[in-house]
Amino acid sequence: MEETRRPWWETGVIYQIYPRSFQDSNGDGVGDLSGIEARLDYVASLGVDAIWLSPIFPSPMADFGYDVADYCGVEPVFGDFAAFDELISAVHARGLKLLLDFVPNHTSDQHAWFAESRSSRSNPKRDWYIWRDPAPGGGVPNNWISDFGGSSWEWDEATGQYYLHAFLKEQPDLNWRNPEVREAMSNVLRFWLDRGVDGFRIDVLWHIVKHEALPDNPLNPAWTPLITERDRLLQVYSTDQPEAHSISAEMRALADSYGDRVLVGEIFLPNERHARWYGTPDRPQVHLPFNFQLVESPWDAAHLHGMIEAYEASLPAHGWPNWVIGSHDAPRIAARIGEAQARVAAMLLLTLRGTPTLYQGDEIGIGKVTIPPERMRDPQHFRQPALDIGRDRSRTPMPWDDSPNAGFSTNEPWLPLNDDWRSRNVAAQDADPASMLNFYRLLLGLRRSQAALSVGSFRLLDGGPDVLCYLREHQGEKLAIILNLSSEPRSCELEEGGAVDGVLASTLSARPFDGTLLPDEGLILRLEPEH
Repeated sequence: MEETRRPWWETGVIYQIYPRSFQDSNGDGVGDLSGIEARLDYVASLGVDAIWLSPIFPSPMADFGYDVADYCGVEPVFGDFAAFDELISAVHARGLKLLLDFVPNHTSDQHAWFAESRSSRSNPKRDWYIWRDPAPGGGVPNNWISDFGGSSWEWDEATGQYYLHAFLKEQPDLNWRNPEVREAMSNVLRFWLDRGVDGFRIDVLWHIVKHEALPDNPLNPAWTPLITERDRLLQVYSTDQPEAHSISAEMRALADSYGDRVLVGEIFLPNERHARWYGTPDRPQVHLPFNFQLVESPWDAAHLHGMIEAYEASLPAHGWPNWVIGSHDAPRIAARIGEAQARVAAMLLLTLRGTPTLYQGDEIGIGKVTIPPERMRDPQHFRQPALDIGRDRSRTPMPWDDSPNAGFSTNEPWLPLNDDWRSRNVAAQDADPASMLNFYRLLLGLRRSQAALSVGSFRLLDGGPDVLCYLREHQGEKLAIILNLSSEPRSCELEEGGAVDGVLASTLSARPFDGTLLPDEGLILRLEPEH
């Protein structure tokens, strides 16, 4: 019986590109759209299905593109519409999809909308943003804290009110309770969908509506100075408001009207609230509420087992899971757990049920990167330097070879390269059959050839101490994945799975399975079908 056709994003793999750091084509030290186009054969060679680009819109770059000055333009540093059209044509010619990063919660303070809004209290666009009088007795309207630290309110002397910003003061929050804002942003989505994009990753989607009365957020009793100032409060009233779900559903309806498109929503919430962003079968919301739990979880087999089990149990029947281990905002996976376990993490990411997202550079195992203080660029670092949470180390340029500037640019890159770029680069790993890069290609190839890995059912097994173990099954095909999350030998008997018929992949060198796991070893095993 022929299987029902699945949407491409269910069987596919998404590859995130940070445009500033992928490939520079014009020698200014900053990556651009033409540079991405020049490297598309490499992207296609990985075996991924779609590219997600971090923002490419005109921006003053206070937060490196997440402060948008024009939603319907291309930042000149990255190119122009001709370069974009050439890129999307080249992406599609290779059978790939292209997703853009949509930033709906806030604009740049240089956006024409905000310039009008702050020009006077009577301006028609005043209500496009969130303005409030000082609190009784003076001071900020409430106690809300910016995600980058400090108050979420900025005083505007000219009009005598404060405006709200969940991030930098250069990123004023839009008022999504205003129907004109909703229509304007719908038109932005239409503009890019008409231009041929295949979907969007939607930035901080759960932020876009605030409680109408703007009450104080409650104190977080678990806060300590060792975590971000934002977490001193519980964001009860500043995020995840009920009204945001109708906006998410409107975005989904618009995307669905264009056919086979996908919306990926950035949402940091506990499972039960996270799952609500799928919507209902008759009123769906985003296709993939981004799941960051592999980024946030301790690297411990028992913890991961429980986390995966709870996440799977939280999903609605119509919800498709997704997983990510790295991004432009998160520390590199190899920096967090070391290169040996980063291979195990790659096997986990690409064999769990759901859509995986890879982040550029993780496929070659970029780990800890040294950024001298004078080269740091991330505003998050400068706002809370004592916490050492700057994101520059995850945004360093892609090292392509051992030529000057690693083949990224003919001039000094905007950020330093990874320390070991002369040996850890794409060309070197391409030539090494045992490299991390070729291991990723092997795993991605297996996802394509083994339907059990892309669309099969999923069942966790008891793997024993330090071992994460699960089954993937589809139409008689049965695979077991066993992962040793320790640097010591471990055993795994697979009592529930069945007899082993062969080893499809190992994080180390291929070998027959004998019931044991070497240190830092992960295996994909083919099991004999049950009779």
